Amino acid sequence: MTQVFNKPSEKQKRRSLGTGSPRAELLLWSRLRGKQLSRHKFRRQYNIGAYVVDFYCPALRLAIEVDGDSHYQDNARVYDEQRQTFIESFGIRFLRFTNDDVFERLDGVLAAIEAALAE
Repeated sequence: MTQVFNKPSEKQKRRSLGTGSPRAELLLWSRLRGKQLSRHKFRRQYNIGAYVVDFYCPALRLAIEVDGDSHYQDNARVYDEQRQTFIESFGIRFLRFTNDDVFERLDGVLAAIEAALAE
């Protein structure tokens, strides 16, 4: 069976994405890491197939994306939809937030994630 999750061949890709993370991702990560949120473990820059999600809770199959300005260009929207459909095909739930959500409404973002964790 072909490995789909966190393929060793994609490790360099994950590392490069993690190194250049936007501030919003770093801020959210500071609140998710170390089982701070409802005692659930999150992984950062997690590989699913050829795609990398910003955060992933393996135990509950929950992916979280933080979208910056580049996600709102026409060609990016189509790519994001295809990517999300592929990821959801594995039974993974998907939450998407904007950088502004994280900066301006961090408590609301965390509450939405906690609600999804409780489902």
